[in-house]
Amino acid sequence: MSTATATTTGPTTTSAGRLAALGRAELTLLGRSKGMLVTALIVPLLLPLSVAQTLKEDMLAKAGVTMGTSMLAAGVGFAMLFAVYSALTNIFVARREELVLKRLRTGELRDREILAGTALPAALIGVVQCVVVAFGCMAMVDLEAPKALHLTVLGVLLGIVLMVALAAVTAAFSRTAESAQVSSLPLMFVSMIGSGMTVPLEVFPDKLASVLELLPASPAIRLVRGGWTGDLTAYEALGAVATAVAWVVIAVFAVQRWFRWEPRH
Repeated sequence: MSTATATTTGPTTTSAGRLAALGRAELTLLGRSKGMLVTALIVPLLLPLSVAQTLKEDMLAKAGVTMGTSMLAAGVGFAMLFAVYSALTNIFVARREELVLKRLRTGELRDREILAGTALPAALIGVVQCVVVAFGCMAMVDLEAPKALHLTVLGVLLGIVLMVALAAVTAAFSRTAESAQVSSLPLMFVSMIGSGMTVPLEVFPDKLASVLELLPASPAIRLVRGGWTGDLTAYEALGAVATAVAWVVIAVFAVQRWFRWEPRH
């Protein structure tokens, strides 16, 4: 007569569960940083109003651009830069210097899960802000309903994924959380000026505009605005998507090559 032996196994975790747990923990830490919350929540919503004060209706009309779509591009762009890129650069560096990332690597979490889970709250804040900006523009400046919403959504998602990856790249070359605030400025300034956020690319000469379209944030902004107005052709949309994907691939490769998990000395 044989006896059955019962085997007990410990609880298993899934990748989604680990990401959710890390995301909740990161959200708690984010809520304790008042300065970072202001940067992530308030600044992206206020800056488009200042952009509206500097843009001239006649200049936009000559370029075939409306005030509503300009404010939409500014709001979405600023949400990506401040709520996601700038905030995450500081977070990655701070967690690295506090040895949080090093300790997380000793558990079940994989490297990509650590980065994704840490970025999850900031990415969600960025998405929510983009939605708020869109509805705000529709209410305040009579922005019409989107003509190709799928392109706008795709632009937002590609832009946020790219900002997460670029934040990790920038963090790799930032020694402290204080220096991260400086090291993130070049990309932010270049994107605000040359990616169609504060000044539509249609205002620039054609040759210069063609170059500026290749900047990291330009494809996302082009998809967001072009998808909303319906002005993008299939060829132009594919070109913007291809450029955005190329930047994501480059950024991910840079993260795999240079990201540091321990404090820099």
